[in-house]
Amino acid sequence: MANATPTIPDISVQPNSQESIQARVNEGRISWTGPLLLIATRPFLFFSIQALIAIVLVATHHRGAWHLAGGWWNVYGTGVDLGCLVSLRYFTRREGIRLRDLLGPIRLRFGRDLFVGLGLFAVTAPVFIGGSVATEVLLYGSLSRIPAAFLMQKHALPVWALVYSVTFWWILSSATEEATYQGYALPRLQALTGRTWTAVLVVAFWWNLQHCMLPLVFDWKYLLVRLVGFIPGIFIFMLVYLRTRRLAPLIVAHWCMDIVGAVMAAVW
Repeated sequence: MANATPTIPDISVQPNSQESIQARVNEGRISWTGPLLLIATRPFLFFSIQALIAIVLVATHHRGAWHLAGGWWNVYGTGVDLGCLVSLRYFTRREGIRLRDLLGPIRLRFGRDLFVGLGLFAVTAPVFIGGSVATEVLLYGSLSRIPAAFLMQKHALPVWALVYSVTFWWILSSATEEATYQGYALPRLQALTGRTWTAVLVVAFWWNLQHCMLPLVFDWKYLLVRLVGFIPGIFIFMLVYLRTRRLAPLIVAHWCMDIVGAVMAAVW
């Protein structure tokens, strides 16, 4: 009797490849609950924590409590990231994969992912800025009342909070945001709906809605700028991910954007 040839696992198939995700959907290990819950979690947590801080400030007789609470968004944002990571770990374990698997292949040799990420930042930064500026001009008629004033303003944050936002906050924030919306939600909604553009539109809406909460200001023009202005850049990010299925360069590009934003908010 001839010896049976042992089955060799195909290591080229990544746990977070579309093929693997579709197989787990077919097996019933992925449902709508995880992706839909995760894309709504970040904006909900940002709103909830800002509201809790505002309640504390009101109780301690601070004026403009809601506005003051929003000034802490890139500090309490770490709490949002931790909540998302706990949720991601729960749902990935239910699938039988690791949280690390959401990143896809990482290519560190000769700094490849670093340089690709820096190049991606150089290409997309003008798109993000241009989208926001165009929306601001359309809604406000000029840049004289730029909504960025809600973000880049004089504030009373202690030095430690400003240092934290420019040295640590962005490290976890960018990686968690990319893992939540792209590494986890986007390909799973793609598999569940069977339509790539449906998944892209759903994720884009919630991803942009998250930016309306950074911080939440009850001004409809500001909210519309935040909701619409980032759409072109986010679409580019999603198309890059769908093409490469790798998060590392996107995280590097996102790091650069968050560092610039944190520094501008700290020194304004």
